[in-house]
Amino acid sequence: MDTILSAVLSELTTRSINFFISKISKPAPLDVEDCLHRVLLRAQVIMDEALGRHITNQAMLLQLVMLRDAMHQGYYMLDTFRYQHHDEEETKDEDVSRSSSLSIINAVKRLCLSSRGGLSLKELQETHDNLSNTILDVNELVLFLTSYPHLYRQPYSMHLQVANCIFDRQMEAQFIINFLLRTQPHDAEELEVLPIIGPSYVGKSTLVTHVCKDERGRLLLVIELIGDLNEEACSRLYFASKRCAPRGSKMIITSRFDSIVKFGTTRALTLKFLSQEAYWYLFKTLTFGSMDPEMHPKLLHLAMDMEKMKGRRRSYLVANFTAHLLRCNFDVHFWFEILAFMRRSYQKLVSRYGEHPFDLPSQNRPVLFGRMAASCEYIVVYQQHQHPLEEEVPKIKFQDVVCGSVKPHGKFDVLVWRSGIPPYYSYVFTCEIQGLKNRAVKRKRSMK
Repeated sequence: MDTILSAVLSELTTRSINFFISKISKPAPLDVEDCLHRVLLRAQVIMDEALGRHITNQAMLLQLVMLRDAMHQGYYMLDTFRYQHHDEEETKDEDVSRSSSLSIINAVKRLCLSSRGGLSLKELQETHDNLSNTILDVNELVLFLTSYPHLYRQPYSMHLQVANCIFDRQMEAQFIINFLLRTQPHDAEELEVLPIIGPSYVGKSTLVTHVCKDERGRLLLVIELIGDLNEEACSRLYFASKRCAPRGSKMIITSRFDSIVKFGTTRALTLKFLSQEAYWYLFKTLTFGSMDPEMHPKLLHLAMDMEKMKGRRRSYLVANFTAHLLRCNFDVHFWFEILAFMRRSYQKLVSRYGEHPFDLPSQNRPVLFGRMAASCEYIVVYQQHQHPLEEEVPKIKFQDVVCGSVKPHGKFDVLVWRSGIPPYYSYVFTCEIQGLKNRAVKRKRSMK
């Protein structure tokens, strides 16, 4: 009997100890959140230092890309986790307080286009571990950073650096520079060609212009194809360029079509839109500027809902336009109105075209957007084009037409966004404001 009792007590004691150990060793949400935040700060210090230096080593650049992607993912996961935690706290306090701020946030939850899904503590821990391991991998890289020259003399704050420098394209820029600096054998007469492929507004021209600022470049021919070319036309273009260009010249061809790949003498460079994590980092930085987003959690959560409406086509143009619109008024009511308007407009566009509006490529058919001030009116966008720096641009801004303070008649051009980096393109829409009745009449006429 004593043996049985001793065994039972021993088993209970072991289970109790294991229970308390598991409770103590299990990380609390705030502990993991704080650890991830501190690791992100370390990654940010390394990236800020690296982005300010002229790095040419391809292996180092590849490691930086891996660190950059892990950092973007870390910020995205941390903000999502905090958003989720904030929602839970507000749900608990909903019966206690009925303030306008809570009403807005609760309405935002109902407005969200897609279900967010709960983010577990395990996923947050995995993100922390992944970023920590990546930082360990680049320990040697940090030691070599000081051997590379600075790109600029005075440090930027992050929002100025993002707004005035090319974002998330350091690896691609160095790929082009290496192509330009590569020397050919003395007996080689071939004109080397680098194809750059990517959808509209992905940043092909901006990337090439950024690289052309490098003083080490030789004579370069840059050809930007708006449409597709057949094999015969491309061959004529190549041989004509070869006759005109001196020995040692290089050619870069940019296009939306994969058909130009076969005319390259080196591996083509393909540009894609930003990942969800990188886009969120860019959008948040541009929107809040020098402000600390953590001091404005309600605005941060509204911004996250807007980011999730962008679809796969996460372009610099959309990020800058939306960020500029939000920076005009840091008021939670105004941001909520923008979010509600975006949802209504996107739903109408999806029902009309069958897919997300920002996932649609540039097309010849008109695209419709709503107006905040008048729900019975549409802004019909007929054309999207970009103007060089020297060309005059419209004085009417698209955001003023959307918000309702300006209502031009007939067809008119509006300025959507003016880039702050070379080639300093101004992006312009050709638009017309139409009412629902006018739209219905035109539709009937087109059906006859």
